[in-house]
This record gives sequence, structure tokens and C-alpha cells, in this order.
Amino acid sequence: MSSQRPLPSRNPVGGHVPVAGGLHSVGLSYAQDLKAETVQVFVANPRGWATPVGNPAQDEAFRTACAERNLPAYVHAPYLINFGSHTEATVEKSVESLRHSLRRGREIGALGVVVHTGSATGGRDRSVALKQVREHLLPLLDELTEDDDPFLLLESTAGQGSSLCSRTWDFGPYFEALDAHPKLGVCLDTCHIFAAGHDLTGPDGMHRTLDLLVDTVGAGRLKLIHANDSKDVAGAHKDRHENIGAGHIGEDPFRALMTHPATEGVPLIIETPGGKEGHAADVERLKKLRDG
Repeated sequence: MSSQRPLPSRNPVGGHVPVAGGLHSVGLSYAQDLKAETVQVFVANPRGWATPVGNPAQDEAFRTACAERNLPAYVHAPYLINFGSHTEATVEKSVESLRHSLRRGREIGALGVVVHTGSATGGRDRSVALKQVREHLLPLLDELTEDDDPFLLLESTAGQGSSLCSRTWDFGPYFEALDAHPKLGVCLDTCHIFAAGHDLTGPDGMHRTLDLLVDTVGAGRLKLIHANDSKDVAGAHKDRHENIGAGHIGEDPFRALMTHPATEGVPLIIETPGGKEGHAADVERLKKLRDG
């Protein structure tokens, strides 16, 4: 097919795409306009608890098209999920919401499902919250027994409040709580890790941060990168994304990102401000940084 594109040898670059109106008919059309080489989607309202069934025809068309185009697909789970919550109802809803995202991920052929690592609410100690994470999240990981089940990708936060995971070394206790499960991986958000205090700028800022991540979780665990610049300075603990090169991270760290051994073959997804035009420009900018 003329629309087929080979998978780049280094880092596929794409974006989060809207899917209201159809995963395939709307989502992949948007991806094509971005010239995306990888896509991320929501399969439920990201700010709610609903667990809608999919449209089998759209699912099949999406899965087939992604396979034909060598287009790695990912699901982002709803933002409300928090396995560290002190509220029992929130934890129960988190279990059902993430189980839904994982099931829908398999149905559409997604390689991974991204979930935020959450926070220890109610003034509780982090260790208590992590025991709760283990109790409720480990069984979901154990349900991922099929070859086509997605990986569960933990995304750290910008370090606001009582965050359970924001710096690279915070992934250590989180992985330990989940027995370093074989279906567990990391989604590294450049804006979040920068806001949490890892200065990615300078000659070796990005490589040093990636070294720390590998030292913490081991090689091969980094499965996806959310490539976002930051409106705020390093260590600001503010989750405010900016277009690539227009924020405090700048272009050079993204170029460095795509030369580190840990990122070999790892897709980059943008979640930057603006509409389709701005997103397409960010995708193009990252490709130029990659291809030199």
C-alpha cells in the first residue's frame, strides 16, 4: 500500500490523537495529517470513570491499519486513577478503570497502556500507599497472560504534593512493590521529569538522567517517551507542557535523548499545546533532531 511507512530504525515520532467519532476514521486520519509514526489514544473519558465498550468495526480497522503501516499504538489510561488513594471508592474505581484500559488496549492492538503513578493521599506515608499499590495493581499485571496483552507503562508525575513517583529513583520502590513484573515498563515524560528536578539541559543532562533511570529499573524497561518541553524551569513541580524547543528544556536535550542506548527503538509521543498545525510542527521538529 502506498500509505505504508517503514518503521524508523531509531525512534518513531508521533502524537496523542483525538478519537471522538472513531478510532480509525478520526484518530488515524489525524495521525496521517501529523505524519505520525506512532500514536497514543484515550479509550475512555480521561477525566471520568466510565468504561465504554468499543466499536468492533473501528477496533478492527484501527488494529489492521496500525499493523499495515508499522504504526505502534498506545493507550493512555484516565487521569483519575490513583492506587495510592486513601479513599476506598477511588481505589476500586481505579482497578476497574485500568482493567478496562488494558482490555481495550489488547482489543485495538496497543503495545502499552500508560498510567500515572499516583499519590499518597490522606497524609499517609509513602510506604503505606505503595503496599496498597501492590495489593491492587499486581493482580492486574498478573492478568496480562496473553502474548498480545499490552505492557503497563508507569508514568511519573511532576512531583506535586504527595506524589509516589517523580524522580528517576522513585521508580525503584514502585517496581519493587510490583515484583518488577515482566509486563511492567516505564513511560518517561520529559516535562514531568524536568519539573520534578532533573535538569535535562547542559551537555549531559539528558544522558545522565537516562543513566539514572536504567540504574534504577534495569535495561529494557523504558518502553515509551512523552516528548514535551516545559513552560517552567527545572524543579518547579509544575506540569505545564510546551512545544518542542519553545520551553525551558530546548531542542538540544531532545537530540541527546535520541542518541542514548536506552532509547533505541523507543517511540516518542508529543502531548504539546495547540492544534493540529502545532502538533505537526512538533512531530517534524523531533524528526529533524533525530535524523540530523
